[in-house]
Amino acid sequence: MSRILIIDDEIQLRKLLARIIGLEGYEVLEAEDCTHGMKMLSQYDFEVVLCDVKLPDGNGVEQVSKIKEVAPLTEVILLTAYGNIPDGVQAIKNGAFDYITKGDDNNKILPLLSRAVEKSELQKRLARYETKSSAEYSFDRIIGSSPAMRQAVELARKVSGSDTFVLLTGETGTGKEVFANAIHHASSRAKEAFVAVNCSAFSKELLEGELFGHKAGSFTGATKDKKGLLEEADGGTLFLDEIGEMPMDLQAKLLRVLENGEFLKIGETRPKRVNLRVIAATNRDLEKEIAQGNFREDLYFRLSVFHIHLPALNERQEDIEEYIHFFIEQFSRKMGKRIDRIDKEYITAMKQHIWHGNVRELRNVVERSLIMTDGNTITIDSLTPDFRMTQKVDVSDSLALEDIERKHILKVMEYTRGNKAEAARLLEIGIATLYRKLENYGIK
Repeated sequence: MSRILIIDDEIQLRKLLARIIGLEGYEVLEAEDCTHGMKMLSQYDFEVVLCDVKLPDGNGVEQVSKIKEVAPLTEVILLTAYGNIPDGVQAIKNGAFDYITKGDDNNKILPLLSRAVEKSELQKRLARYETKSSAEYSFDRIIGSSPAMRQAVELARKVSGSDTFVLLTGETGTGKEVFANAIHHASSRAKEAFVAVNCSAFSKELLEGELFGHKAGSFTGATKDKKGLLEEADGGTLFLDEIGEMPMDLQAKLLRVLENGEFLKIGETRPKRVNLRVIAATNRDLEKEIAQGNFREDLYFRLSVFHIHLPALNERQEDIEEYIHFFIEQFSRKMGKRIDRIDKEYITAMKQHIWHGNVRELRNVVERSLIMTDGNTITIDSLTPDFRMTQKVDVSDSLALEDIERKHILKVMEYTRGNKAEAARLLEIGIATLYRKLENYGIK
């Protein structure tokens, strides 16, 4: 859940803006001046700061540089009642994402905020990947003893020693990014950057800009040259997740990079050269997409030199118990809990479940089970009410569905210490939905 900070001394406007943004699914915090805003920045991680220009204890244009010093990956959007060009230019120079006028630009705030969040999250993801160690992504850490999973791991081990392009296919949540990381960190490029981008998470324009970068002056707001992810991955590995979602015109540009190692930055006429390995992943049937005219055949053949299919969790039920033990150990350490035993009924219920979300879904279920567990034993009662109902597990007649849900929300809120954004994530609902349920159940 993305977190937004609004710094504005006009209470009514700040509250209205917070409500509008909150309804879009963001967690919103507020500050009335620069001092309180900087204090919040030191305590929380924000994707975007919306900051008024005229504040009781400072100027928003000047404040941009201070915000960037404390949180360099946080984007800043300045709001002003009286816009002027010099302030706008200086704000951009100081590192602001954009500069807009209150009132006249209200309809622009949400789309602008969305783009700023996308950029911030992409930058943070890139920073995380660059700091991950190769040990963390060793093939030995990939869980699953089933023949299907062992075969996939063996294929990945073999291809990691080459620079061959790899196409990973499989359902959502099967671990394609885990495999991509393992291949990279077992390769000769392990000491270079592993750069990942989800092609489905960005608009066409933003994806193109982030991949290829831009030259200063190439469009409004481009005040300085920006390196794209292709340059960031030079010498290392570029992981293109959900490649099947990439627009056709970008596919053509990507093909050029793969064929001759050259690309054009937005606004430039001279191509740049890069040396990188590409690992692509998709949950789509690309051959079917080709037949429907949604994916380039030449790009498919270029990417699928070495194809590894990752089996769905439902195809390897023998691995489920192994995952359960791994995640319980992981989350019990994180939560400071001691788990001595796991009831057979719990294991059985987990094996009977249809895992549409694969390992990612199982991980979330185990995490919620730990939250629900008070003692040292994981039992079938540790499963959330909605999960138990799908398993046709008997629930006490004294408990109505609403009672069960209320108790579950209270449990999660207690675990997150009142952090509604984290609670919404664990409950797998939007922040607006959580607020509505809290109000309905009288939970404060």
